[in-house]
Amino acid sequence: MKPVRVLIVDDSATMRTLLSAVLRLDPAIEVVGHAADPLEARTKIKELNPDVITLDVEMPNMNGLEFLEKIMRLRPMPVIMVSSLTSRDASATIMALEIGAFDCISKASFSDDRAFGALQATVKAAARAQIRPLATNSQQIGAQREQPAGNADYVPNGKIVAIGSSTGGVEALITVLSQFPENCPPTVITQHMPAAFTKSFAERLNRMSRPHVSEAVDGAPLTTGHVYLAPGGATHLEISGPGQLRCRLRSTDPVNGHRPSVDVLFASVARAGSKSVGAILTGMGRDGAAGLLQMRQAGASTLGQDEATSLVYGMPRVAFEVGAVERQAPLDKIASHILALTRSNSNGVKNVLPRTL
Repeated sequence: MKPVRVLIVDDSATMRTLLSAVLRLDPAIEVVGHAADPLEARTKIKELNPDVITLDVEMPNMNGLEFLEKIMRLRPMPVIMVSSLTSRDASATIMALEIGAFDCISKASFSDDRAFGALQATVKAAARAQIRPLATNSQQIGAQREQPAGNADYVPNGKIVAIGSSTGGVEALITVLSQFPENCPPTVITQHMPAAFTKSFAERLNRMSRPHVSEAVDGAPLTTGHVYLAPGGATHLEISGPGQLRCRLRSTDPVNGHRPSVDVLFASVARAGSKSVGAILTGMGRDGAAGLLQMRQAGASTLGQDEATSLVYGMPRVAFEVGAVERQAPLDKIASHILALTRSNSNGVKNVLPRTL
């Protein structure tokens, strides 16, 4: 296997040196060049033909978002955003992931040596990712904002929904939630994301969706029409009962290297048994597979994103291989499957999945 060729784009010489040093520790990665701004980077891309780019958000001459949009329109390729922890950068990074960036890395994480291996793994995974042109993403997002046929008369049947995602999850969650009706089933989500970014992401999902989307708060009751996103960083999101189900935030150790962990969320939802639906979306690693299997064994309906539409077919692949996934579906059909399984059958209509994917 040839090494993954990386171009580092950052206006900070210190950060360029640090990123180069970290990536060169992995013999499977070759740093082929550096650029201090997008104008220099444009020339280096043509000269060096890198496999992956790391890109700062705030830079002179042209900011990272503008440059990313040009890349994804004209020469789609894996781009990893490297951001600071300012609120402005957090919002910009979420927009970058929506445009098509592979993943986001917080500059603050480099104070922890454990982040070095994560960066190396992210770069290697990015080189294998299925990157789509921005025009395709935009067309899909535009179509999603229209009310899906058949949702106007949707009545929930009392089930709850749990969704887990990681790399590629920003686009995936926008796709799913933008198809949910205003009175969607109570939905809890764990998305692997740095702590500084989840609030901005929840706010963006809320603007793009009919249900109310917010970061989960400890003790918040699960109610119809609400979507709860696990806060990044310090806690796991669980649900607890009996009686009125509520969000619980637990400051326990990371699981599968993640906090929040999809496995922790799914394991807690498994206690709801057949009154729940689980879906595992795009992401690296295996987080969520064991928890989704617990859900299925407890009687829940379970779904997994298929390989063709996953930016990274890691988490859904492992979940499928261990028998946790009852049915795989393309990303644009996940929402309709969830709604079919959570629709009230008081009018005599059975809760069954569509015949075709």
